[in-house]
Amino acid sequence: MCRFIETVRIEGRTVWNMPLHDERMNATRRAVWGNMPPLRLEDVIRPALYSSRTRCRIVYGREIERVEYFPYRIRPVHSLRLVPCGGVDYSFKYADRTGLDVLFSQRGNADDVLIVRNGLLTDTSIANIALWNGSEWHTPAHPLLKGTRREELLRDGVIAERDIAVSALPGYRKICLFNAMLLFGEVELPCTSVMY
Repeated sequence: MCRFIETVRIEGRTVWNMPLHDERMNATRRAVWGNMPPLRLEDVIRPALYSSRTRCRIVYGREIERVEYFPYRIRPVHSLRLVPCGGVDYSFKYADRTGLDVLFSQRGNADDVLIVRNGLLTDTSIANIALWNGSEWHTPAHPLLKGTRREELLRDGVIAERDIAVSALPGYRKICLFNAMLLFGEVELPCTSVMY
């Protein structure tokens, strides 16, 4: 049976971006199982107990199966290694991350991987990316996973979609990693930290 996850940030006893998480979860359920009544995360998440940043992991299939809470610490990333994605498909947020784990294992002495598909940048093993060219932030138009924070930043006009070829990397100054748990700007590194 297919299982999927939503990873939701709780901080200050508040759930962040819940409408976008609901939207993605229900779109996934419709894509896999057809027309289904929507589920609402607010019916199962209990944020009142969590004032510091907490990772809430929701496992679901046709219905929500499990809700878990974990303390969150930012994993430092100072370097990335370019790796080809091969046949890894993460178009939905699958509970099974085996393909991403295999890619991550190819990082060598880097902190994480920067995954390349058909010569274009996509994501790291845990985050969407945006690159700064001196005047604009560009995010890959075809990421492995369309994250909820990415969607929020696109809707707010903070980032813009572009096809970003590996060969275009020297034209960018820095790279920002972000996801549901990482705020935009919390993890940035110079593009010179990307290893080929």
